[in-house]
Amino acid sequence: MKAFSGFSSGKVESITFPEPIFTELIPLIDDLDELKVTLHVLYHLSRLHGHPRYILHNDLLQDDVLVEGLSEPSEARLEAALERAVERGSLLKFEIEIDARQQIVYFANSPRGRAALEALRRGEPLPEATSYARPNVFKLYEENIGPLTPLIAEELEVAEATYPMNWIADAFREAVTLNKRSWKYIRAILARWGSEGREDEAAGRDSKVQRQTEGKYGEFIDH
Repeated sequence: MKAFSGFSSGKVESITFPEPIFTELIPLIDDLDELKVTLHVLYHLSRLHGHPRYILHNDLLQDDVLVEGLSEPSEARLEAALERAVERGSLLKFEIEIDARQQIVYFANSPRGRAALEALRRGEPLPEATSYARPNVFKLYEENIGPLTPLIAEELEVAEATYPMNWIADAFREAVTLNKRSWKYIRAILARWGSEGREDEAAGRDSKVQRQTEGKYGEFIDH
């Protein structure tokens, strides 16, 4: 038996899974390969941002970590585990033409995954695959506040699309310096800067951004 050497003492990137994965799905899975494949796919989907989130069948076949971890490191064993996950209802599967080739894509069986599947069935195009790289704002949150939740992840994506990245980094820095480690506090800083402006050191003047989410977060909190 191969032993695990333990988690490192440095900062380790965290991911968050919905509670039903542990309370409802995992108790149903009676095949170790299916369990490994299901968690591996959900892990990769959690690292994407934007929608829809999907993974290509060919990418899974080329994933050495996944294949080598199966009870028998083979394409056939991976195929069988994927089919079990689809049959179980953990994953959704769709075959589509990409770059003049028929390919299979997998989604999580979530509301957004089901919506993406229905869109493909209606003939809508599949957006370009999203890089596995996580947005910098996610890393800022995990390093300075803690594990992400789906709701916070969505708000972070909105913030990243609304404010300059240097503003977001500065807002995190200010909150940490004041020992106010909460997204609510950071969000209020950004909202204040977006509404009232902040000194733009490069331009030597106050700068503002046009907030795309006007009214979404309500009033500023007290500092």
